Amino acid sequence: MKLKIYVTRIVPQEGIDIIKDKYDVDVWDSEDVIPYEALREKVVGITALFCTISDNIDAGILDAAGPSLKVVATMSVGQHHIDLEECKRRGIQVTNTPDVASDSAAELTVALLLLTTRRLLEGFEAVKNGEWGKWKPMWILGTESLNRTLGIMGMGRVGFGVARRLKPFGVSRIIYYDVTQAAFADDVGAELVSFEELLKESDLLCVCCALTPQTRHIFDKSAFSKMKSSAVLINTSRAALLQQSDLYDALKEGQISAAGLDVTDPEPLPINHPLLSLPNCVILPHLGTNTTDARSNMSINTAMNIRAVLEPLE
Repeated sequence: MKLKIYVTRIVPQEGIDIIKDKYDVDVWDSEDVIPYEALREKVVGITALFCTISDNIDAGILDAAGPSLKVVATMSVGQHHIDLEECKRRGIQVTNTPDVASDSAAELTVALLLLTTRRLLEGFEAVKNGEWGKWKPMWILGTESLNRTLGIMGMGRVGFGVARRLKPFGVSRIIYYDVTQAAFADDVGAELVSFEELLKESDLLCVCCALTPQTRHIFDKSAFSKMKSSAVLINTSRAALLQQSDLYDALKEGQISAAGLDVTDPEPLPINHPLLSLPNCVILPHLGTNTTDARSNMSINTAMNIRAVLEPLE
């Protein structure tokens, strides 16, 4: 009998094609999140679970799957939705897709930066609402990237991709904070600085680091108070890197100029959330990997990860 794989969502077919002939593949026939109890029923007796970042893979799901489960493969970079300690205890391998979406995420970060600094959504809404009148010298004035200091929190694949894309915009300086010096940062002339200096010197600050116990809520009231009042903050990494209530206060009180977020807590953000009331806060619905290329490659890599685990067991 073929080993069983359960896929928790409709995903790009390229990944399914890699596993469908060799294994017994069952797919939840929807783009919506599979209900928890339905997932518990579907995973019974499977050998591999092909999941997404929206699925809660806890001890209850692992119990339902039983001892046959050998790998939990998530079509995401993040693994916070998986009980990693429980998987480790049971000898279940966990895989993710850290490399293939970096360019998509970096490109989205730059797009969100420009959307925020140039106040493009306000202009779009003005056109839609019939507010586009005669030329006004002081109407919807944004901020240029030219001669600004670009700060990067986390010079990994995404952070470097952001720096590489923004360097041709004429930023005067690129600085970054990370736990260690990144050798490839020299390729864009980026300087390693302290977190304090990153906050004080950045005109445009892009948050691209991983969420760890050390970085959780690292951008809080204290951090915002050290930033320039003209600074723009962009977060496309993890929502919990920011203390959202402190960010609201900083934006409301003019401690920083504007913010662009592709990640929030919770997701989706309620339509009555205070951040959505601010004209200087641009929020996107977590679009970092939303390109055809990125999602196809994520699906392929997830399937390849499953095969890499299962093939030695056959």
